[in-house]
Amino acid sequence: MPTLPRRDFLALGAAATAAALLPVRAFAAIPTGVKMHGLSAFGDLKYKPDFAHFDYVNVDAPQGGTFNFSPPNWGYNQNTETFNTLNSFTPKGDAPPRMAMCFDSLMARALDEPDAVYGLIADGVTISDDRKSFEFSLRPEARFHDGTPLTAEDAAFTFKLFKEKGHPDLSLSLTHLEDAVAVDPRTLRLSFSGKHSVRTILNVAEFPILSKAFYSANPFDSSQLNPPLGCGAYKVGRWSAGSWIEYERVADYWGKDLPVNRGQNNFERIRIEFYQDRTAGFEAFKKGEILYREEFTSRVWATAYDFPAFTAGKVVKHEFPTETVPSMQATAVNQRREQFRDARVRQAIALCFDFEWTRRNFFYGSYERSQSCFEKSDYRAEGMPSPEELALLEPLRDKLPPETFGEAVTQPASDGSGRDRKMLGKAAKLLAEAGWKRSGDFAVNEKGGRLSAEFLVDDDTFVKVYSPWIANMRAVGIDATIRLVDPAQYQLRQSSFDFDLISVAFSFSATPTRDDLEIFFHSSTATVSGSRNLPGISSPAIDVLIDAVGAAKDRESLTVAMRALDRALRARRDWIPSWFLANHRSAYWDMFGFPEQKPDFGFPVEALWWFDKGKAAKIGKA
Repeated sequence: MPTLPRRDFLALGAAATAAALLPVRAFAAIPTGVKMHGLSAFGDLKYKPDFAHFDYVNVDAPQGGTFNFSPPNWGYNQNTETFNTLNSFTPKGDAPPRMAMCFDSLMARALDEPDAVYGLIADGVTISDDRKSFEFSLRPEARFHDGTPLTAEDAAFTFKLFKEKGHPDLSLSLTHLEDAVAVDPRTLRLSFSGKHSVRTILNVAEFPILSKAFYSANPFDSSQLNPPLGCGAYKVGRWSAGSWIEYERVADYWGKDLPVNRGQNNFERIRIEFYQDRTAGFEAFKKGEILYREEFTSRVWATAYDFPAFTAGKVVKHEFPTETVPSMQATAVNQRREQFRDARVRQAIALCFDFEWTRRNFFYGSYERSQSCFEKSDYRAEGMPSPEELALLEPLRDKLPPETFGEAVTQPASDGSGRDRKMLGKAAKLLAEAGWKRSGDFAVNEKGGRLSAEFLVDDDTFVKVYSPWIANMRAVGIDATIRLVDPAQYQLRQSSFDFDLISVAFSFSATPTRDDLEIFFHSSTATVSGSRNLPGISSPAIDVLIDAVGAAKDRESLTVAMRALDRALRARRDWIPSWFLANHRSAYWDMFGFPEQKPDFGFPVEALWWFDKGKAAKIGKA
């Protein structure tokens, strides 16, 4: 997701510690000492201080009805197959998706801008002259669901709590937070050390604000099923642990008429049901027990929509364009395991994956081969590095693979046979070069130990999809297996890095910050349980490139830095890119309305759609 007009990035090669001090000079387009109604990475705000609502909502949308859906995405410690805690912001346990809808944040993101946030709990923010402190003015009407005021003391408590005990998705952005102070009941000051990226505030301003009183009485770091006291548009209603949960719209929600909320949160009730089997979830959808789902199984999308409700026109299939944000669907090869530390071994494993055969036999011709850590964006590296990219990469030449400086590394296309002899031959040669010699059916090291690789999955669908990959690995001498585990164990083993190979899908913000990238790729997160650095990447050169992203002062220099980072990551082969879709494959019972224009940078169906009584009556769902 342009050329770099600045040459001072050459200094980044000197030392990562020096680079860490650069980002405080960014954000230069945002004035200091002036209360701002919104923030963006490079100072460009679409909406003026007196805006009435976001352009992509329907402010006349009716309110009511129940939206029972299968969430297509989630974060923090959330799990779509089970839950055993209602605390979504701790590393422990499995929480239900969409708990964040029960909480408000200081500011809210606009989904038709790549990086802008506007006042929610805070009606504005003032940046200090040294750009190290941010002072938020809180709205006096802000309330928790029990009617108690939400004050700066609650907000200060929240940020300190997240820094100390929060999920890594929260705590890592607060690494350089020095203090969170309630200047007075309506003024919060967040002070950073100067080693932070100033764009960090774009992440931090969206963090949920918790009740100090509630979490003083209820331990934050314990798995608990005590519904938390929130302050957002919804609150926890009825639920059955591990089976289903309902969020009820708060009738007297304090912020319902704010510009950032108008036209949103239209459903009276949002219900999520949990299925550990995809087939069971689809059957529930066919019966109308689930009303909206995104289809991630190509076979089902291509062949299974022939049930009575669909043929009668009660159920609709529709493809919505995907967001223009960088995304990654890939397999992590865990370098905490000694046998995977040689990049040639990781490359050999990648060569055993026959995407072309898989696409034809499992995906019904859908999906495209992913090549980048930042697919579907301008941040994907292409061809030879530009002069501006080389300005960043050359000082790091001795710390990066030689392939970084040639054509951007891509995964080769197979002959589609499922057993491409050329690719498997190259894989076997790479293993031999890495010291793994063939002895009988297996590749062994000098001590006679087998090269083993276990694929960790939590769904039988992936057992089927990855079995041919496993077979190819075994053909070149890798003692490869698949282990299917239950959802709770899968999440625990992922968080504690207890796996050899694991496949995941993630999206980044349209304007990535250093914090966004650190949790995935930085040395500092390689040993942090619950981080997204699943391969265990620990590279000073990658750290320097991440700092370059944080230091970018405009979108052109950001794009250059991101492409350089992508180029280096692909050459290291920490992740094996898999596949991606260009659209959301959505299916829903035809009883909803939605805005004509989908925003480019988000698709929160549960927040933007509404219940249409007329449509519901026509299909017998009124």
